[in-house]
Amino acid sequence: MDYLLTKIMKKQIAILGSTGSIGTQALQVIAEHPELFEVYALTAYNKVDLLIQQARQFMPEAVVIGNEEKYLQLKEALNDLPIKVYAGEDALAQVVEADPIDIVLTAMVGYAGLKPTINAIRAKKKIALANKETLVVAGELVNELTQQYGTVILPVDSEHSAIFQCLAGEVGNKIEKVILTASGGPFRNCTLEQLQLVTKVQALKHPNWQMGAKITIDSASMMNKGFEVIEAKWLFGLSPKQIDVVVHPQSIIHSMVQFEDGAVKAQLGMPDMRVPIQYAFSYPDRVCSSFERLDFSVFNTLTFEKPDTTRFRNLALAYEALHQAGNMPCIVNAANEVVVAAFLRNMVKFLDMSDVIEKVMQKVNFIKKPSYEDYVATDAEAREITKELLNFKF
Repeated sequence: MDYLLTKIMKKQIAILGSTGSIGTQALQVIAEHPELFEVYALTAYNKVDLLIQQARQFMPEAVVIGNEEKYLQLKEALNDLPIKVYAGEDALAQVVEADPIDIVLTAMVGYAGLKPTINAIRAKKKIALANKETLVVAGELVNELTQQYGTVILPVDSEHSAIFQCLAGEVGNKIEKVILTASGGPFRNCTLEQLQLVTKVQALKHPNWQMGAKITIDSASMMNKGFEVIEAKWLFGLSPKQIDVVVHPQSIIHSMVQFEDGAVKAQLGMPDMRVPIQYAFSYPDRVCSSFERLDFSVFNTLTFEKPDTTRFRNLALAYEALHQAGNMPCIVNAANEVVVAAFLRNMVKFLDMSDVIEKVMQKVNFIKKPSYEDYVATDAEAREITKELLNFKF
């Protein structure tokens, strides 16, 4: 009886993108608290070997591999276990609808996270959102759906989790602005001339965070911070003028909130994504962890700088997309996904990525009030135009 009660009380979690940086750290959180959390479903797109290892360790009800060519390998490797095995993009989107699931962690990279997140919202699941592109691409639609289906989005990005934590207990108190912190990435002190010569290897070396390739390049170009600005607008109901960015190289203050009386609240901690992941899983409670603590005798100097949008134009382009609204952020996201893929294949220079994105913003058909179908069409059109500009074929 106690076992059954414990089983019922555990939060059942589906992890979309379990083999990526966020997904693997989420599994570390779950492993540390087996009395609180249990894996219901794991999904990946290509990394079938790691998905097999995770499935054997955590024994979920279901696993999904997005790449259908790897289905048989996954199925045969788990044949001795009572785990349901699925494949394909439709299965990735459908697995989140299972009744026992309490929380869906959306840790997939890029636009691919939109459809399964929308499905999870319609299934009235709590969303632990690590896929910022969901709100970048279709923030207005996603917010409308969360209200319609009566569910909530709990932010996992360290910056938005920090703002969320700073707002605890502040119901009814007016926000003057939020201040998103940025590390500045590996090229914070580089000149424009130096940035012209940036290589993929250099861009993949982030000074503070261990992340996947795509988000690491976005961080180096500051597009990641631009996307976080757009995400903050939809998460917290802000106008563009209420969202500031400050470069904070130490990545100890994760973000701040300034209230109408001038008071500023900040959330601090070590640069460790397991903390915001665990907070999203356990909210509104905080649970004990073994994660590294902040030692002020070591981190005794915190510095701040204004971001330079001349050298890092992607941040300015993201603000421009936010001001235009409609499907413009969707256009920027699609173009950025293609140029980053091209940069990782040494097919475009670091600074030229911004030039291409700006050209795509001018070429794709603008829609002020897009539907879901409009977002799908916009994403496809923007990708095609970006590839044409780059003469890039996947």
